Amino acid sequence: MITVSNVSLNFSGTSLFKDVNLKFTPENCYGIIGANGAGKSTFLKILCGELEPSTGEVIIPPTVRMSVLKQDHFAYDDYSVLDTVILGNPKLYQIMKEKDALYEKPDFSDEDGIRASELETEFAELNGWEAESDASKLIQGLGLPESLLYAQMEGLTGKEKVKVLLAQCLFGNPDIILMDEPTNGLDIDAIDWLENFLIDYPGTVIVVSHDRHFLNNVCTHTVDIDYTKIKMYVGNYDFWYQSSQLIQRMIKQQNKKNEEKAKELQSFIERFSANKSKSKQATARKKLLEKLTIEEMPASSRRYPFIGFAMDREAGKDILAVDGLSKTIDGVKVLDSITFRLNKGDKVAFVAENEIAMTTLFKILMEELEPDEGSFKWGVSTTQSYFPQDNSRFFDGCDLSIVDWMRQYAKDQTETYLRGFLGRMLFSGDDIFKPVKVLSGGEKVRCMFSRMMLFGSNVLVLDQPTNHLDLESITAVNNGLEDFKGNILFASHDHEFMQTVANRIIELDGEKIDRVCTYDEYLEYKKERNQ
Repeated sequence: MITVSNVSLNFSGTSLFKDVNLKFTPENCYGIIGANGAGKSTFLKILCGELEPSTGEVIIPPTVRMSVLKQDHFAYDDYSVLDTVILGNPKLYQIMKEKDALYEKPDFSDEDGIRASELETEFAELNGWEAESDASKLIQGLGLPESLLYAQMEGLTGKEKVKVLLAQCLFGNPDIILMDEPTNGLDIDAIDWLENFLIDYPGTVIVVSHDRHFLNNVCTHTVDIDYTKIKMYVGNYDFWYQSSQLIQRMIKQQNKKNEEKAKELQSFIERFSANKSKSKQATARKKLLEKLTIEEMPASSRRYPFIGFAMDREAGKDILAVDGLSKTIDGVKVLDSITFRLNKGDKVAFVAENEIAMTTLFKILMEELEPDEGSFKWGVSTTQSYFPQDNSRFFDGCDLSIVDWMRQYAKDQTETYLRGFLGRMLFSGDDIFKPVKVLSGGEKVRCMFSRMMLFGSNVLVLDQPTNHLDLESITAVNNGLEDFKGNILFASHDHEFMQTVANRIIELDGEKIDRVCTYDEYLEYKKERNQ
């Protein structure tokens, strides 16, 4: 258990959060959410003792072992993979090294024998004899070969190091696991394995993540950092989001009777509780929701940008024909005879082992690259709007303010219209006069979406549109694209985004699958084919 008592944190006279009182208990998984800059990672650092709060304290029983996902991919370059994983339990690693050093002594004394006996007892109590097999199970579960255990960390790729550090965090059954963005850099299979591992984990898990699918699958509670307050709610991200939206609507409708509000909220809780459960934690979450009272439901003051795409005209029957597109980049053939036809209403998610394949395809379709072979043709009634993965050319060295930058793309160039439009995108007051070259990654993405919305296109091409966004903006983009009536071609790492937006999946490498289905149906199809 972790008890957070009256914790506050101030930076340069500004309060990041204050008067935080929470309890984190075993057999629960807590997802920490909040806007970019709200203090999610900072709060994790306070919980693990890396950062001292300005006031209050974090109480963890001395017998409890906490494990924290490390972020420095170069910290263990001098170690083997096996040693790196076992270092997840520093006490066990220390005992192993001391024990090995004793047995290697040429002048092994009686005192050494007594100490070795003590170490062997401790070693057995910490399941040291199973350490190597446990480490092997973890890295294999994350998709790495067992032979990698004896390799040096220095020789691993970045993605391999991510998995080893995750295995380190999970090693040895810690009582508390703290993770900041654990799914970053993981492939689909590794994320699925991690979800299943955490769903049945008996300890306390606290995680910061922008991955809504992950949060929905593993979390029993949502911890919301919002306007200097940190509050804990029962339920996963979807429950938190939908119930907070429902309560906000009800607050605006002050003329509703309290009894009617209570009835609708209680009905909502019951509907969510009835969702099918696939795990111990899902069952536990259902029981928690059934006991939930209306007073415990979230009333968030969080603001969401408005993302909505209106077409100036509807596209005709012919949308896009792609025939035999091939392209080699830096000696690697990233596209090999890609052929497909886009039908009216298709919202296509592209997948590939090599991310460059999707970016290359989009650049060719937007005439930013020439293919080595093949051709493509857009329908005469189509208009395209493109969201590139790298938007630096739109902002680097640009001295324009946000409002003047937007004016370049707007038909109505009056300040009144532009202020209103930017306000809906959460740029208000003097913010609109900031030079675009100094904007954060998330602010630049919001500018790019604003630009796209002004075009009125009937085909949207989006390359990793949720990068750099907080959960609120991701949710807004997701909802906007779900509601869009035209065609979409996109690539994303966000499982929930892929599942809810796409109605067709095209795989650009491997088996080159092209199926009219949801993303989850595609994954199930792949799994069945590979069995």
